[in-house]
Amino acid sequence: MARYRDAVCRLCRRERNKLYLKGDRCYTDKCSVTRKGYPPGEHGQSRQKFSEYGQQLREKQKAKRIYGILERQFRRYFKEADRRRGVTGEILLQLLESRIDNVVYRMGFARSRAEARQLVNHGHFRVNDRRVDIPSYLTRPGEIIAVREKSRSLPIFKEIREGAGGQGVVDWLEVDPERMQGRVIRLPQREEIDVPLEEHLIVELYSR
Repeated sequence: MARYRDAVCRLCRRERNKLYLKGDRCYTDKCSVTRKGYPPGEHGQSRQKFSEYGQQLREKQKAKRIYGILERQFRRYFKEADRRRGVTGEILLQLLESRIDNVVYRMGFARSRAEARQLVNHGHFRVNDRRVDIPSYLTRPGEIIAVREKSRSLPIFKEIREGAGGQGVVDWLEVDPERMQGRVIRLPQREEIDVPLEEHLIVELYSR
């Protein structure tokens, strides 16, 4: 599967917004958006004026970069959100937030979504006592996500147990750091999803 392998800080600078792609570094003065608050490249510091389409496109690109998803998969999420009843933009964000790599990150078991995706890929997590190694797996309310018994001795999970990992657990999840597991209580509400996105622009883009 194709993946973005270049410097992720360039993505944050391109969107002129913190996308929290490098974990702890994003919360320090070393963050590239803090140090260089303009897009990368030769013309990065020149004034840019986006058309209506350009604004919609940038919002879609921002969403893809935050959740680490490529175009084809993102389009599938939108089609699924559009098929369901309710506000399409909010349902789209709920689907993205329900991915197991995002849930692992939200629970504080990884410092970034990219790290969470790698940990899931390597089979370090179980869902309802069943091994899951597909980052795009959509979790459901009531499911329990736990670190595998054999993986709990890894340095990263030792740090988490000692309180070094995560940026605070969201209200729609509950976590037991001692047992290295958490549970999805319910789907998140829009006001609980703290991503810098205007999802209605994405809906407008795909509705053209």
